[in-house]
Amino acid sequence: MLYKMKTSLNQKLINLIEHYNLVNTNFLLSNKPLNRTIQNITGLSGNSKLEKLEKLKKKIKLIKDCELKKSATNIVFGDGNINSKIMIIGEGPGAQEDIQGKPFVGRAGKLLDKMLDSIQLNRKKVYISNVVNYRPPSNRTPTEAEIERYLPYLKSHVEIISPKILLLLGKTALNALVGNETVISKARGKWIQKEIGTIKVWIIASFHPAFLMRQPDQKKFAWVDLKMIRDKSKILKI
Repeated sequence: MLYKMKTSLNQKLINLIEHYNLVNTNFLLSNKPLNRTIQNITGLSGNSKLEKLEKLKKKIKLIKDCELKKSATNIVFGDGNINSKIMIIGEGPGAQEDIQGKPFVGRAGKLLDKMLDSIQLNRKKVYISNVVNYRPPSNRTPTEAEIERYLPYLKSHVEIISPKILLLLGKTALNALVGNETVISKARGKWIQKEIGTIKVWIIASFHPAFLMRQPDQKKFAWVDLKMIRDKSKILKI
């Protein structure tokens, strides 16, 4: 019984480390002796990217008097490869995201997976988050006040991940980080270089997968945007 419990705990640890792409699990399973300190296992210092993300997540959890938090089940912070140079920002969590605590896991998320796959990307090669970290009631659009409240945390999130390419899905993400009050159909398909905190990043906007599910005829334009990301990745050598 004790052996089964230890095996289960070890597997959970391995799954967690694989999720954050921190180390080679073959190294953990090796019989060779190793220095079992957190720094050596993760290969990260005390001021690591992972620790910064955990601190940011705790700060968001401590936000008070937030209507979004009152009706939500879970915080939806981020998912994917924290060392990726491609970051994707959506609007806010939906029902499935609220349940699972991960962004883009519902129907729109499945479409996003297919979109990424079309340019040889997946969740292990990108990092994904949202403008707000709690589900707006009935999947409504976040209010301006809600966006403003979460914007400093979003900018810190981007700064920690430090991507070279930032894909903004939908008008909410576009207006939050670029600030142009414009329709996404006019803003998409154009590269913008912008400073966010201490980093400079290439930004491109495109249609949100949820919109594409309602307007499938617009997928051809999203495909153009995806190809632009593929081509830019080659230029930036990422």
